[in-house]
Amino acid sequence: MKARSILIILLYFFSFQLYSQELLPFVENYSKSNYQGDNQIWSVAQGNDNAMYFANNYYFLRYDGVKWEKYSLPNKTIIRSVMVDGDRIYTGSYKEFGYWFRKQGKMHYVSISKNKKVFDENNNEEIWKIFKFNSKIYFQSFNGLFLYDGKVIKENKFDFLVSYCFPVGNELFVASVEKGIYKMKNSKFEKIEEWSVLENNVIHAIEKYQNKTYFFTKKNGVYVAENGNLSAWNSPLNAILKAANINVAKFIRNKKLIIGTANKGVYIFDLNSGSYKNINRNNVLMNNSILSIGQDKENDLWLGLDNGIAHIEVNSPISIFYDNSGILGSVYSVASTAKGYLMASNHGVFKYEDKLLSLIPNTQGQAWNISKINNKYLIGHNEGTFVYENGLFYKLSTINGGWNLARSSINNSYLQATYSGVIIYNDNNDLNQKIVIKGILKPIKYVAQNRKNEIWAADNNRGLYRILYNDAYETTDIKNVTQQSKIGNDFGVKIFEFRNEILFLINKSWYTYNSITNHLEANELFNTNFKNVSNIVSIDENHFLILQEGLLYHIYAYDNKFIRTIIQEKYYKGKIINDNLKVFKNKDNYLLNLDDGFISLQLKYANKKESNISVEAFVNDGLVENKSKIPYNSEVRIYVISGVFGATRPNLFYKINGTKEFIPVNEGLIVLNNLNSGSNEITIYLHDGLNYDTISNFQFIVAKPWYFSFWMILLYLFVIGVILYLYYKWNKMRYIQKLELREEELKHQKKILEMELKAENELNIQEYEKHILELELQSKSSEVAGKSLSIAKQSEMIENIQGILDTETDFNKLKSEIKKAIKINAVNKHEWETFETNLNQIHNEFIINLTKKYPNLTSKDIKLCIYLKMNLSSKEIAPMMNISFRGVELHRYRLRKKLNLVQDENLSKFLLTV
Repeated sequence: MKARSILIILLYFFSFQLYSQELLPFVENYSKSNYQGDNQIWSVAQGNDNAMYFANNYYFLRYDGVKWEKYSLPNKTIIRSVMVDGDRIYTGSYKEFGYWFRKQGKMHYVSISKNKKVFDENNNEEIWKIFKFNSKIYFQSFNGLFLYDGKVIKENKFDFLVSYCFPVGNELFVASVEKGIYKMKNSKFEKIEEWSVLENNVIHAIEKYQNKTYFFTKKNGVYVAENGNLSAWNSPLNAILKAANINVAKFIRNKKLIIGTANKGVYIFDLNSGSYKNINRNNVLMNNSILSIGQDKENDLWLGLDNGIAHIEVNSPISIFYDNSGILGSVYSVASTAKGYLMASNHGVFKYEDKLLSLIPNTQGQAWNISKINNKYLIGHNEGTFVYENGLFYKLSTINGGWNLARSSINNSYLQATYSGVIIYNDNNDLNQKIVIKGILKPIKYVAQNRKNEIWAADNNRGLYRILYNDAYETTDIKNVTQQSKIGNDFGVKIFEFRNEILFLINKSWYTYNSITNHLEANELFNTNFKNVSNIVSIDENHFLILQEGLLYHIYAYDNKFIRTIIQEKYYKGKIINDNLKVFKNKDNYLLNLDDGFISLQLKYANKKESNISVEAFVNDGLVENKSKIPYNSEVRIYVISGVFGATRPNLFYKINGTKEFIPVNEGLIVLNNLNSGSNEITIYLHDGLNYDTISNFQFIVAKPWYFSFWMILLYLFVIGVILYLYYKWNKMRYIQKLELREEELKHQKKILEMELKAENELNIQEYEKHILELELQSKSSEVAGKSLSIAKQSEMIENIQGILDTETDFNKLKSEIKKAIKINAVNKHEWETFETNLNQIHNEFIINLTKKYPNLTSKDIKLCIYLKMNLSSKEIAPMMNISFRGVELHRYRLRKKLNLVQDENLSKFLLTV
């Protein structure tokens, strides 16, 4: 029963031992989708132009850190090897070898073997290796060596089956598959008998290091020759290599040995410590089969894989802890320990020691933060706060969610932000002595203190609080400072302490608290230098990290100057945990949490200050020379090539046409569209963290659009001239037509006018005649009226007299009655006045016209004129004017005088014309 219990405990313990990754150099993988080529990379080398060259089956690849280029041989055969010598890049393939050179932004091939009858038609030879020895270029197949001195090709055939040839120092070794190692001397091959133990071994590498010669066999591990003695390599790694099948090996700087295997990836062996790291498909490599190894000028590795390319930054100040299995989860905080690392993840708290990763028992769940206090590690967890000390793990507090821990600037106490408020730890030696600040039951994400009895606390969601308390830690006041300062958008407030001053990052703007006005005020220094910062985390007093527009910058504060160093995005792209950026300082390094592990960076890490920058511009895949002309409306792709692939890649910016803003060069590419015609200038700047230094300049001219070319302008002038001429002709024709039309119109108008005048004259005559008729009518009417009146009176008088005569017999009485009747029937004065008034109204117009023409006429003259116009005779006029006939004639005579009528002129007719 006891044994069974022990077994259960052991099984429980080992259930938490999880295979995981270790701290490895950064690996950048390139698949076929990146370089658009084939699977295998048989050989790799770096050119004098700093570009990397690859033998990729049917393709020859070039990569300058910005763009990939792919080429094929003229005969389309498989390329097996590549070697650089000066400006030439030699390649070997099936029955073909030659070199490439660069011109006009493209690689061009020159065949050395073509038409030289170098290869036997019966042998299917391929050039698997190219090397330089004694100033001559050697092309090696499995059947022989082809020596090229720049002019002549000489062949040295092998009498035995070989694997490869290896120039080592001043000697050239040939590795036979069955007969051991040979040395070439005077174009002959001499067997080295003391190395006969290597017979029947496929040798894939021979390297010399510190006066020792290392032989790397395919299946039997590594042998070392020293002082004439050959023995198996005395390293625990040798046994592993025997099963791994060595494909390639190489010693590099910093006392490291690189061994590429057929099925277990690559091993990086530290010759100082005897330790090694294995990078393979289980951690970060795309493929376990390493076909070739190259090294660049930064002493970093380039691996040719069976399927792809891997760039391993073995000399980089950056190391990364990967976990591709997903067991670790997202790391929210990391801390270094004496034996390894502690990690707080969403899966729990993990420790990494002796290359083993294990979940600490009873820590499952969300862990937020790890802080070191003396020799203790305080761990904030969803279930409370835990302490890890000397390998022991225990629970300190049951208060949920220790998000962050901050040290007070006024004493040695620590403040913890939790789901439900703030906790103060006053005694670092006894963390059980803690004080819970009352009165603020809110989820607090960040805390800080730089004054006694005052705490600043940022809510996880929104709001910034100023908490005041007395010496007994009794809360006296809590103010929402963002509301008090009328800051509308106070979501996700962050607190940052810099040189004993507390700053607040609110909606990407910086504030400090004014204790006089009790309001937040914008901080000019940080708003000027750190605009649009989304997160910030302190490393130490003079160093901190910022996250700005998706990029991480390491900031070194010097006085009031800030020296910034960009951390290349490739190290953390897509792996930053938003609002949970944590840093742990470990001597001269600092650790930064990532989604799938963490990254280790050097505190003094800086971008490369000096760099040979080259600029290549292309339009439609054609190289654009400096100060040359490009077509209008073209897309210009400008590649800014530094020749640096690793962590020291320079931080580059550019300006176009002298604009004020410095624009970052993203991934070495500048794309310009919709450029106006005329001169354009691109200036490249190197940012050393403080200053922008001009390092390159590229100028080009955008041609005028085709519709503004010389010939088009001539055409436009011609067309304009034709249009003007046609317009002139048309205008002239139109003018003539207008004149003709005007003439016709005038004729027509003349006719119409004549017709109108005629019609008007006829109308006037008609109107005149009508007027005359109306006057005659009026005259007749007056005449009729007068005569009617007279007749009526006469008839009435006659009737009265007739009646008297019929009735009266007395003559005297008859006489008296007749006189009386005559008097009665005479027209009375009123009737005459009425008659005259009507007469004047009828002839009113006549009277007016007559008065205007002859103003000296009297009323009697006018009355006579009316009677005469009415065509009355002098006899008829005499009684109406109550004068005698002779008086009427005399009046008529005087009237003629006044009217200035001649003797022959008829007075009545004249009056009708007035």
